[in-house]
Amino acid sequence: MKISIASGKGGTGKTTIAVSLALSVPGPVVLLDCDVEEPNSGIFFPNFTAEGKESVTVPVPVINESLCTACGECGRFCEFSAIVCLGTSVMVFAELCHSCGGCTMVCPHSALKEEPSRIGDLVYRTIPRTGEGTTEPISFVHGLLSIGKAMSPPLIRAVKKRGTIEAEKLAKEHGCEPLILIDSPPGTSCPMITTVSETDYVILVTEPTPFGLHDLDLAVKTVRKLGLPFGVVINRSDSGDDRVCKYCEREEIPILLQIPEDLRIAQGYSSGKPLVESAPEYRKDFVALAEAVKKAVKAEGKVE
Repeated sequence: MKISIASGKGGTGKTTIAVSLALSVPGPVVLLDCDVEEPNSGIFFPNFTAEGKESVTVPVPVINESLCTACGECGRFCEFSAIVCLGTSVMVFAELCHSCGGCTMVCPHSALKEEPSRIGDLVYRTIPRTGEGTTEPISFVHGLLSIGKAMSPPLIRAVKKRGTIEAEKLAKEHGCEPLILIDSPPGTSCPMITTVSETDYVILVTEPTPFGLHDLDLAVKTVRKLGLPFGVVINRSDSGDDRVCKYCEREEIPILLQIPEDLRIAQGYSSGKPLVESAPEYRKDFVALAEAVKKAVKAEGKVE
């Protein structure tokens, strides 16, 4: 089962929720940090063992000027202006390229070929777990977008692909399918959509503030457009008002968990300590959260 943890805005606590779930639920777990522009789930796992690191590349067009006649077919084809024909010159803007390969196909003189361009790295690690019912290690994967690179979806897809490989390894080792938890980038644009697509359930994390409600509404509309089942977790639930609760009641959205303000949690977070270690009594709440999500997914008929 794949559960993504997302939010309409940054700073609501989705990494806190994702890490707490990974540390609390029994059985094998794969945790993917797909917030590749600023991955921070790893901050909460200082004692890990690194298993591997891979560079991630995407194909971008390169022009063979000896064959190019500047006919302009490639530029007319490209909808993202990654190739521009200026008189007798053709310029490629690799940062705008979506690696569709169409330009190489429409060029009548075979003057374009694709070469790999590095966009970032992914790292996969095994993290030991301790605690009642949580002795299996966590397989943790995160991606880090290279400085200056604009498009994160290809790297996000690479992280998810590596996560599938890690899940298959855990299934063989433990004889059961692991739970896959995906920490999504904030917002509702392409990176978030790439992350939550093809997952079984989306946990939307919000806060009871005007900004929190506004961006929660955007996230709700997005996941509904994608046809994904979802529920809401309200972080710092007693710091604002009841507008989010009323919204969820009106929209018939299940509130899965409410976490009140707690100085212990804030102090622990500031020093890289997970919520369920700062406030251990919440561990059972995260186990219950995972069970509630599993029941909801079964009710949707997506898993047996």
